[in-house]
Amino acid sequence: MVSFDLVFQALADPTRRDILERLTRGPASVSELARPFSMSLPAVAQHLQLLEASGLVRTEKLGRVRTCHIETANLRAAERWIADRRTVWERRFDRLGEILADEPSEPQP
Repeated sequence: MVSFDLVFQALADPTRRDILERLTRGPASVSELARPFSMSLPAVAQHLQLLEASGLVRTEKLGRVRTCHIETANLRAAERWIADRRTVWERRFDRLGEILADEPSEPQP
């Protein structure tokens, strides 16, 4: 089951979005992911912990290197959830437009 709260919390931060963007190009070590940021390695590790908890990232440790991989299943689930909400609201706006178009206009003075 997807925890949308954690997914959206993870996506709310620009650093975590940048990390996810980087991982779309392929796996990377924690140190590779940390390189472009002006923050400590433990700070980047905290971001990765939330990304892992949300199910957006998977890590594996081989020797002394921790490698991160993007996991797209929860991202796709969040995308579907947003698309479903968008569809509902578009229908409601379409219906409102129909109702407003059917109302007789008031005469101009």
